Formats: sequence, C-alpha cells, structure tokens
Amino acid sequence: MKDHFGKEITWNVESYRELKYRVKRTLLLNKKDAIDITERIALISRYIRFVGLIDGHGKLIAYQRRSGLKPLLDSKNTLNQFSHVATKTGMEAKFDKQLGQVNFVWEEREKAQTISFGIDKSRVWISIDKKVVRSEVLRIVDICLPIVKYYS
Repeated sequence: MKDHFGKEITWNVESYRELKYRVKRTLLLNKKDAIDITERIALISRYIRFVGLIDGHGKLIAYQRRSGLKPLLDSKNTLNQFSHVATKTGMEAKFDKQLGQVNFVWEEREKAQTISFGIDKSRVWISIDKKVVRSEVLRIVDICLPIVKYYS
C-alpha cells in the first residue's frame, strides 16, 4: 500500500495497534465524554466562569456556565471566538513536529482570563474571573492537565 506521496506504507503490529487506539479514542470522545470533561473542570474552582469543549470546526460540543453570570460575549461574538479557537488550534498543530504539542494556552484580558487545552483536534476552553491570583489559575491548570490527558 502507498500513501498519497507514493511512499510505500509498511504496517506492523504496533502501528496497527496505535492506529486502532487512535480511531477508538476519537470515537470515544462523544457527547457523554464532552459533558463529563466540562462538568469535571467546572467543579475545580468557583472562579471558573465557563468551560466549553470546541471541536476542530469551532462547534461547541458541550459546556458548563457558572450560574448567575451574564456572558461577556453576545451569541455572534461567541461563535466568532469559538471559530478563532478552532483556527488557532489548527495553526498550532503545524508546529507540533518541531516544537512539540501545546499543553495549554493561558491568555489574560482586561475582563477575563482564558485557558485552553487540546484534546486531539478539539479544544477545552475555560474562562476565569479576571481578578484571580495567578496561583489559583495555575492550580486550575494543574488539575485540568490530567483530565485532558486522560481523554487525549
């Protein structure tokens, strides 16, 4: 069998198992898993405003929002933000071979902070209250990393 560059593909037991595992994990990251991820992360800290799982096309698969909060973005800008996250995720993947995969991205803005984690081609996107000490954000990151790794 040849790949799309004409190079001969050789399959051994290990490469077949790896492919089978990746396909299985992709299929397993379903709606139930997406809800589980967002629920687990939302419980980490009272400072988390929003947790969403965004697929590679910018579609929101599952989310949790802290009750009683008014969203900072209207519905149109929310869709644009998720599209931006998906595009950025795709662009970051182009550098994975040289730099390694992105573990997380932390962004500070005037009204909120965001952290995002990759799960294959999807992205867990979290917004956090702005006036939170950095040690709390790092605590959130440290607790999220094993959750994300489990589903990756």
